[in-house]
Amino acid sequence: MKRSLIIIFSCLFSLTAFRFIQSDKQAFYKALSSGDEAAIDQKLADLSKEKQSPRINAYKGALTMKKAGFVKGVKGKVKTFKTGAHLLEDEIKNSPANTEYRFLRLTIQEHAPGILKYNKQLDEDKQAVISGFNKLDSDLKSVVIDYAGDSKVLSAADLK
Repeated sequence: MKRSLIIIFSCLFSLTAFRFIQSDKQAFYKALSSGDEAAIDQKLADLSKEKQSPRINAYKGALTMKKAGFVKGVKGKVKTFKTGAHLLEDEIKNSPANTEYRFLRLTIQEHAPGILKYNKQLDEDKQAVISGFNKLDSDLKSVVIDYAGDSKVLSAADLK
């Protein structure tokens, strides 16, 4: 009986944690795509409270780079952008086959100002997203498809 309860509670905890990760992922992508500084700041604050992990670092990196657009002054913008880029690039370096991280970098590269010269891996990331697309979970596939609808680099046809 005791063993059965432990198994049931373990399963419930796992399902709850999975649901939290999925809703957390949705909140992250909503903030990233919003262009709303308050939403970005809130999600960065939320991520800072979580236990560090490669995913959390990649998310912080992408949001920090997006946040750079709201910072006053060129020096501050560049410094903030580089801080975020360092976080995301480290995670890509450690997990080059991670399709989600490559998708994050692709989205940032496509919208980064040319003066930052943060666009050298666009084609490489596009190919990584295309080749890893079928392995993504359904929520992330939906995010990628939505992005492809407006992207000049990645099209919905590429993902079929």
